Amino acid sequence: MEIIFLGTSSMVPTKDRNHSAFLLIGSTETILFDCGEGTQKQLKIAEADINRITKILISHWHGDHVLGLPGLIQTMASQQYKGNLQVYGPKGSKAYAEAMFNGFAFDKSRLNYEIIEIEKDGVIFNNKDFSIEARKLDHSVPCYGFAYIQEDKRKIKLDAAKKLGISEGPLLGKLQAGETVTVKGKKIHPDDVSTIIKGKKIAYVADTMPCDGAVELAKDSDLLISEATMATKIEGKAEEYKHMTAKQAGMLANQANVKKLIITHFSQRYKSSAELEEEAKDVFYNVVAAYDFMKIKV
Repeated sequence: MEIIFLGTSSMVPTKDRNHSAFLLIGSTETILFDCGEGTQKQLKIAEADINRITKILISHWHGDHVLGLPGLIQTMASQQYKGNLQVYGPKGSKAYAEAMFNGFAFDKSRLNYEIIEIEKDGVIFNNKDFSIEARKLDHSVPCYGFAYIQEDKRKIKLDAAKKLGISEGPLLGKLQAGETVTVKGKKIHPDDVSTIIKGKKIAYVADTMPCDGAVELAKDSDLLISEATMATKIEGKAEEYKHMTAKQAGMLANQANVKKLIITHFSQRYKSSAELEEEAKDVFYNVVAAYDFMKIKV
């Protein structure tokens, strides 16, 4: 699984930082988290195939998180996107999207897409490969954070299977699915020939004050991507606009037992993210400040 950061600024972009967005490329689906202004251009620069995007998760409808949506969708339609694009967002997203598309000439019939409104905390999507969980955050407008959670996978130990007389075929498939099989009158349990590969959890805490929803979302994550808009020295301003400081992001990572923290969504006042990264590191050991086009494997 790979993550590409497409925008790491907050309300105002800079020469080096675009508006908020990052792409998660999984084994079966590609998911875009937020879609700030200029996201489709960032995708082009990153050489990411927009036609592979299956879902867009909108945390909230502030402009720096959604103004790239109409352009991206229009381009996907012009490139004859074949899938059914699912756009998730807080309650009211359908009305926002309708108003947005009424603002310019666009034939919505050229693209199969649906707007799915999140009504409450919990799992908003799941299949055999992964699930997506949403939790309400504490921002000035309705806002959700998201967690992408891979399902655990069973890995067959081929040498062990062969010793027990099992070659490739339906029996291996059943064992991989967690079923017990019988070979030459002997029952073979999946644990006899396989190991469990724990699925990864990636949490995204968008614009928010510290809150229970953020902690629940981030709990035991392999990777937490969190806003860290300002430094503690202007904490009052962060509180006024309902954002977290870098220190608060680090404290969240500690409280939630996170393995790694990546901070993002930096105010334009910071020419460098170094101050914010150091502040977060004062309270959490494993911190990286994101930058546009940073790629990481998870």
